[in-house]
Amino acid sequence: AHCSPVCVPGSVIQHSARFPYYCIIFHLFYIFYAAYVNSCQLVLKHRTSVSMNFFRGVITGQATGPQPTGAETIQKLCDRVASSTLLEDRRDAVRALKSLSKKYRMEVGTQAMDHLINILQTDRSDSEILGYALDTLYNIICNDEEEEQDENAQKQTDDLGAQFTEKFIQDPEHITLLLTLLEEFDFHVRWPGVKLLTALLKNQGVQVQGIVLVSPMGVSRLMDLLADSREVIRNDGLLLLQQLTKGNAAIQKIVAFENAFERLLEIISDEGCSDGGIVVEDCLLLLLNLLKNNSSNQNFFKEGSYIQKMKPWFEVGDDNSGWSAQKVTNLHLMLQLVRVMVSPVNSPGATASCQKSMYQCGLLQQLCTILMATGVPADILTETINTVSEVIRGSQVNQDYFASVNAPSNPPRPAIVVLLMSMVNERQPFVLRCAVLYCFQCFLYRNQKGQGEIVSTLLPSTIDANSISAGQLLCGGLFSVDSLSNWCAAVALAHALQDNLTQKEQLLRVQLATSLGKPPVSLLQQCTNILSQGSKVQTRVGLLMLLCTWISNCPIAVTHFLHNQDNVPFLTAQISENLGEDERLVQGLCALLLGICIYYNDNSLENYTKEKLKQLIEKRIGKENFVEKLGFITKHELYSRAALKPQPIFPSPEQMLFDHEFTKLVKELEGVITKAVHKSSEEDKKEEEVKKTLEQHDNIVTQYKELIREQDAQIQELKEQVASMTTQTDQMQATISQQLSQIQQHKDQYNILKLKLGKDSQSQPSTQADGSQVNGLQTEELSQLREELEELRKQHTLLQTQVGDKDALIDSLKSAAQTSESSGGGSANTELLQELEALKSQVQSQLADINQLKTERQELLRRAEAGAADAAPSSDGTSDAIKELESRLSAQMSETERLKESQAGLEQQLASATSTVAILQTEKSKLQSELQESKKEQDDLLMLLADQDQKIHGLKQRLKDLGEPVEDEDDIDAREQTSDEEDEDED
Repeated sequence: AHCSPVCVPGSVIQHSARFPYYCIIFHLFYIFYAAYVNSCQLVLKHRTSVSMNFFRGVITGQATGPQPTGAETIQKLCDRVASSTLLEDRRDAVRALKSLSKKYRMEVGTQAMDHLINILQTDRSDSEILGYALDTLYNIICNDEEEEQDENAQKQTDDLGAQFTEKFIQDPEHITLLLTLLEEFDFHVRWPGVKLLTALLKNQGVQVQGIVLVSPMGVSRLMDLLADSREVIRNDGLLLLQQLTKGNAAIQKIVAFENAFERLLEIISDEGCSDGGIVVEDCLLLLLNLLKNNSSNQNFFKEGSYIQKMKPWFEVGDDNSGWSAQKVTNLHLMLQLVRVMVSPVNSPGATASCQKSMYQCGLLQQLCTILMATGVPADILTETINTVSEVIRGSQVNQDYFASVNAPSNPPRPAIVVLLMSMVNERQPFVLRCAVLYCFQCFLYRNQKGQGEIVSTLLPSTIDANSISAGQLLCGGLFSVDSLSNWCAAVALAHALQDNLTQKEQLLRVQLATSLGKPPVSLLQQCTNILSQGSKVQTRVGLLMLLCTWISNCPIAVTHFLHNQDNVPFLTAQISENLGEDERLVQGLCALLLGICIYYNDNSLENYTKEKLKQLIEKRIGKENFVEKLGFITKHELYSRAALKPQPIFPSPEQMLFDHEFTKLVKELEGVITKAVHKSSEEDKKEEEVKKTLEQHDNIVTQYKELIREQDAQIQELKEQVASMTTQTDQMQATISQQLSQIQQHKDQYNILKLKLGKDSQSQPSTQADGSQVNGLQTEELSQLREELEELRKQHTLLQTQVGDKDALIDSLKSAAQTSESSGGGSANTELLQELEALKSQVQSQLADINQLKTERQELLRRAEAGAADAAPSSDGTSDAIKELESRLSAQMSETERLKESQAGLEQQLASATSTVAILQTEKSKLQSELQESKKEQDDLLMLLADQDQKIHGLKQRLKDLGEPVEDEDDIDAREQTSDEEDEDED
């Protein structure tokens, strides 16, 4: 270390040169100052070297006098961390604690944790000391040890990590602080922070998940790790999110909605899909965490079209030799991911939707390609079979596609046949045979078409001797010497009969040739023959499950079974014997088979009616003993395991005894068989009577349902007719509006011609001024009168049409009201009819007034035409034009009348279609509003007629002013009466 030079201002030196006394004082001060600085630096250097030597002695173990223990050293380091004011001292102490944290985990954890947390809170500005503190905390909390330890030591280590984790998360702010530090981009802070939080989640996952969940933006901060450009942090971020999402649906949803699916699929694609490394495996494990048993995330995954992005994962080439272990692991996880989306435990709607998407995007086709490919590892082939099974389970479209898949063999064979060949081959691995059985079960699940195809391969008319069919393979496995093949074939054949009465009856036609020279026997009889021969337990259990499924809910099959005289004695003998533990299950199944024969017996055989079979049980077995033996089935330890999942999963072939669908059948029949056995003959008769009564009631209900369906269809048809007529009415209204607009246009043209006629009349020579003025005025008045007459005609016609419409509505309402009153309901209809009658009377009175006004207008028109006959010849051309316009107007009016008549006819049809009481009630408010509008329109027409009356009065006055004689209404009536009398006298 060197002393920094002390700068002396030049002005002071100059001043000291003039005054030697001050110069001496200044030099003395400078000497003392330099000595003080050097002494301070030497002291600091000595302290640092002493401390570093001390640290080296602790780390390297050099003997420097009495050696302190590890706890004492850690205590001194903790004191230095807590008391040092210099950042470098604290950093060195934390670095030393980090180096001691693995060897002295207990001491560092108990003494230094609080100091380390304080460092994280106070020294945020120094990334190096933060990194040392986070590494130290990770070392004391993490339970991962590289050295091999015995079980007790490992358990103590795990307990130690859990204790320190619990101490760390006692204050939730510590987790919040750690989440805040993860926002630091510095590698030395972010990476140890990710590892520390991962270790905390491994030790106390539920508690840490709860703290992160309530922390503001906690999950979002962790999701940012996937976008880090440094692969180490991104990969450890994947491990962190795996621990964070385990078993917490709320966090899984948040992570999914933070665009996790998109990011993970991008990483998988960038890493090479199934050919990628451990990073792809971590991404797939995280996806499984997010989707398994989380319907919300599964729906989000499907709606986001992420299923389509899974298809490239399963693109396998022709050369499938030499798969790496990592590729096998990746593809296995990918197949599990597909199964999660279509698992039978999901809701049926969600599963069906995912199955549809997988077929449409080609994912199912890709899986079938792997299924039929060569060189695929056995475990991948097994998992692919299981995956295809659940993709087609219960989906008719997918099942039909799978039935059309052929194996690349010569000649080509259906994939189902190739798989069944593996199932009945005892040299194939056990898990593969279980997977094939599951695939066959899923293919037949709710697939009556597929069941019919399988059973048809056993019928005599469809057997092809030149090819191997599924039915032949099932029969071969059913009668093989391998008990596992017997069981698998029996269960597969039982699924071909599940809930399908037609195929149960068809299978009774199957005949088998046992040996040369002997007549063929039925398949049902051959199964009972093998039972009576006392084969292995697994074979007998499989055959009994097949027989129970076959004859349940099929009285014809029960009759065939009882027709063989040896079957019932064999069953009673098996049930009544006291056999060992291994035979109890067989006894229970025999009791179930005999109980089915009682419950579904149609009493067609006199020797084996329901009553006689129950008497036989009571005499030879005993009812209580029979029920006890029947209960052996559900009490078996393997029964409950098989009832959990549809997939047959068994640890060993010997434990393969129960089928999932058969457990449902047992659960359904055990109670009813017990009741059937305990019932007396009188109770049976009463029950049969009740059944007949219920059947009659059901028939009545069915008839009423059919009647209601027919009425619904009729109502729907009437509604459609009403809608069609309403549409036609609207179209006619539009046509009428169009015609009215055209009439208005012609009227405007007529007015223009009228104005031109007036101008021509005013331009005549002055010598004929008086006569021309009179004629011009008469012509103008005539034009006005004609115009007014046409307008009144139009209004009168419109009013008559409206009156006719209202009359039609009134008539329809009358008929509806009469119908309603005859059926019992009708106060509201009576009131409505009264209102309509009152309205009709008003309309009739208004119609009388209109007719009177029409008479007056016709008289005025006659007089106007008589006056126009004396007009000048110059108005002939104009009159021709007027006549032409009148003819066009009359044509338009006739067209309008025709349209209105057709509209009236349509409305009458509409009224007749809606003549029922229910439709009348619904249309009541609409008709009332129409009546109100009609009243308003009629009031408007009356006002218009009053205005027209005023105009006619004015025209009469103008005619009087022009010198034309105008008679009053009384004079006109008197003259008409006089003319009538004169006509009578002439006659």
